[in-house]
Amino acid sequence: MRQFDDLDTDRTVASGCPVSGHALAVDDPLLYSDGDFHSVWQELRELDRLSWKQVDDRRGFWSVVKFDDAHLVLRDPEMFTSERGTMLSMLGTEDPAGGRQLPATDPPRHSAMRASLQKALAIRPIERQTDVIRGHVLEALAPLADGGPFDFAQAMLELPVAVGGAAMGLPREDWPRLVRLLTASSAPDDAEYREPGGTQATLDNAHRELFAYFQDIVQERRKNPGDDLISVLIKTEVDGRPMTPGAVVSNCYSVLLGAAVTTPHSPTYVMAEHIDDGLLDEWAADLDATPTAVEEALRLASPVSHFMRYAVEDTEIRGTKVKAGDAVAVWFGAANRDEEVFPDASTFRLRRKPVRHVAFGVGPHYCVGHNVARVTLRLLFAELLSRYTGFERAGEPSRLRSNFIAGYKHLPISARTR
Repeated sequence: MRQFDDLDTDRTVASGCPVSGHALAVDDPLLYSDGDFHSVWQELRELDRLSWKQVDDRRGFWSVVKFDDAHLVLRDPEMFTSERGTMLSMLGTEDPAGGRQLPATDPPRHSAMRASLQKALAIRPIERQTDVIRGHVLEALAPLADGGPFDFAQAMLELPVAVGGAAMGLPREDWPRLVRLLTASSAPDDAEYREPGGTQATLDNAHRELFAYFQDIVQERRKNPGDDLISVLIKTEVDGRPMTPGAVVSNCYSVLLGAAVTTPHSPTYVMAEHIDDGLLDEWAADLDATPTAVEEALRLASPVSHFMRYAVEDTEIRGTKVKAGDAVAVWFGAANRDEEVFPDASTFRLRRKPVRHVAFGVGPHYCVGHNVARVTLRLLFAELLSRYTGFERAGEPSRLRSNFIAGYKHLPISARTR
């Protein structure tokens, strides 16, 4: 167990419950489904130092909640490594994907693994797919035309798997199963996805099924390569040699998971939080604002709640001593509402400039699929707001129970066609 010395104050503040009066700890999945996590994050920001959460007698982590501190950690892989694990669900265990999977690999190996995929996902190739992506968007929104209750959140969970599945050459009939498995792998504490064996069993089973699925796909694609993203990964060389089959499979999972967790939750956030306050009508009357409005939606939704790093050497962040080997969790949603960076941080401004959010991360691990997500979201909002109006709630929303993903799993709405 680590020694705290003069850091006992930090430990007292953050162990058990994060700060005064809150019953739920910052890493408790229940906080993100049923609690007021934005208030917890705000109080942590006001501490003006890092806070330590002791999980058990051998594990704990520091919380980073300020924008500049998030940049400091995420931009410096030499000081803060990704290879020991990037999610709190793996706290204290060595990540078997370390050095093999993009999110869990540090430069320079990470850069070599990423290069071909980044080229395939550059803005020009993605813009050439605009009509295909728009087709998926229109299909996802089509049930709104019926006028009855429509689960907007579920449709949004399905959309990126359709877009990503098509780009990866995955059979359409597999997409519904992949949606469920990917959601279970990112929200294994949620009762709707949790298996009888509990959280770890849910996570293990989702990973086992997904990796087995991609193993079969990769074997088939090696025999019949194409111009899809899986073929790109198969052809990728690191240190002069192709990636191993295991590394290809691991990165197939990572690519589709990245799409599934980043794209759905900003539109669902906008609909859930602003369905009846006039924002949607204001946006519909000013569709030219869509590029900046999408960035604002990403900032406020911050679909990925956290990523974790481990300190390589003793260092200091915001006056807090962080020892070599300490885990550091960067809370993206907290950093994206840092009042020192974003004036009136909780207000949605259609034309806020600049929007220097960290919803896609920052530094060498900046989301490789950000162009796909941005193009998809711009098309989605343009089609949604130009084709439909009169949005109303048609039932109670339900948030995912996850400390990794901030978003909704169900959001019943209705609308009228324009």
